Amino acid sequence: MGHAAPRNRAARPRTARSARTFPLRSGRITITDTSLFTPLTLPNGSTVPNRICKAAMEENLAQQPGQYPGQRLFTLYDRWAKGGTGLILSGNVMVDPTALTGPGAVVLEKGTDLAPFRKWAEIGKSGGGQFWLQISHPGRQLYKSLGETAVSPSAVALDLGKFSSMFAPVRRLEATEIETIINRFADTAEAAQEAGFDGVQIHGAHGYLISQFLSPLTNKRDDEWGGSLENRARFLMRIVETVRARVKLSFGVGLKLNSADFQRGGFGADDARQVVEWLNGHGLDFVELSGGSYESPAMQGNPQDDAGPKNSTEAREAYFVDFARDIAKVADMPIMVTGGITRLEVAEAALEHDEQGFGVEMLGIARALASDPDLPNHWQGQHNADVDLPQVGWSNKSLSALAVMALTKVQIERMAAGKKPGMGGWPVKALIADQMRAAKRAKNYRKWRAARS
Repeated sequence: MGHAAPRNRAARPRTARSARTFPLRSGRITITDTSLFTPLTLPNGSTVPNRICKAAMEENLAQQPGQYPGQRLFTLYDRWAKGGTGLILSGNVMVDPTALTGPGAVVLEKGTDLAPFRKWAEIGKSGGGQFWLQISHPGRQLYKSLGETAVSPSAVALDLGKFSSMFAPVRRLEATEIETIINRFADTAEAAQEAGFDGVQIHGAHGYLISQFLSPLTNKRDDEWGGSLENRARFLMRIVETVRARVKLSFGVGLKLNSADFQRGGFGADDARQVVEWLNGHGLDFVELSGGSYESPAMQGNPQDDAGPKNSTEAREAYFVDFARDIAKVADMPIMVTGGITRLEVAEAALEHDEQGFGVEMLGIARALASDPDLPNHWQGQHNADVDLPQVGWSNKSLSALAVMALTKVQIERMAAGKKPGMGGWPVKALIADQMRAAKRAKNYRKWRAARS
């Protein structure tokens, strides 16, 4: 498989409580202060000014036709850049124009005109923080309205009950196609570097294509890409290796990984721990831990499996902190945790390390920054310590998750239009409006694809 064996963690020096040492491209760095507004030096040698990351959210605001960043994304990211966030992650940027997570997704591939991307990068970095693109392939989580056929390691369709019909038919990837997709991730990373972004985050969570390869529920292959965990992780490892080889050492490369899928028989915490060990020494600048998929939306506190976070305020916040602290014990890169953090008190507690210095180095915050884009500045000034987020408590978890996303998109749409975010309105109304916008954007996408063909 070509990846290094796990390192002997006992040999790592520990200088003090809450101290953690990481290899840099040149030397090593020891983290001795993990407070929320302390800078963090990443393994590539760059510094993030604080520990708050604007985690990726599905925006669907690409300029059409063309699926590139335009004025709405410029306005939105200017708002987040001014809010004091140390690291901004974009929403999904697609590596393949035939495979989008949503009809308004941005596409960046080899040969794409980089002028609008250069402007986007400049705006996202204008507040003094870093701006990275999250690069992604949806695999089988592809909406039927896009008019494409979904691909996955195996022909296993999504099971969302009566909502399953919303998704495209799925076919098994050929080995040559797998190699092509690996190179597409590297092409997109190279283009992001040329456009002026600080790094890319490879999306390997939430049931998208990399996550589908990792899970035995969706990967039924009997070749080198399936079967054992080592084989199922091969796709991820090859993407990381290929991306890292194609960009400068100073360019950031991160990964979003499920701590667990929260589906019985799926990718679990022990699997995640092993994969992170295999990733040691592969040049990652951080690993963000989340969890869940469209079938089990644990990232929103609605897992399918009883092992997931329960629907209480305490459990919804910092869903995956315990997982992250455990995985930090085997990782030689900083660990970021994302999932439901809305309170300053919870954020500060999530960064606390144990007596041996193991813990989380950075926090990913998504929906709270859609409600309050100035949240880092507010928290630093001890304001808005508790963010009030719209909630949907419907019994159907998949529909509830869609409604939560729709409410968040209302806030994002408002900011993209230069307005204050608000609370998102009524769930049913937001869901219907989101479906109408998606239908219009899907029509525009299909026209663009037909013109390209």
